[in-house]
Amino acid sequence: MGAQTEYDPEADASDLDALSRKFQKELNAGLVALVLLAVLDQAGEDLYGYQIAKRLQHQAGEGTFVKQGALYPVLRNLSAAGLLSSRVVPSYSGPPRRYYGITPTGRRTLAQWRDIWSGTRDFVNQFIETTGERS
Repeated sequence: MGAQTEYDPEADASDLDALSRKFQKELNAGLVALVLLAVLDQAGEDLYGYQIAKRLQHQAGEGTFVKQGALYPVLRNLSAAGLLSSRVVPSYSGPPRRYYGITPTGRRTLAQWRDIWSGTRDFVNQFIETTGERS
């Protein structure tokens, strides 16, 4: 028979941390677009990337799951899909700023995505919010 390996709790914790980071990254990938559309819908005005990041940080506090640099590719993709409009405005204190605003198509999409999110959240909660009772 093969040699038994000794259990290493530190290696197990490291694996668990890596799996948790991977899970968070995959979860975030789908949610960032939804959150960005919601932020721009609630803003009532066009915002540039830093303003959006500050709103996320202010609302979520230290628990924000989106890094500022990760916002820009998603904003560009949403704009390319016609869900956001964008315009470049010169800035006196630095490089030009790209402002984003939600389009009518973006608002319709946001409404659909909200419904999808609510259904998904409710479905997942059925399984993860149990008390450990088994039938």
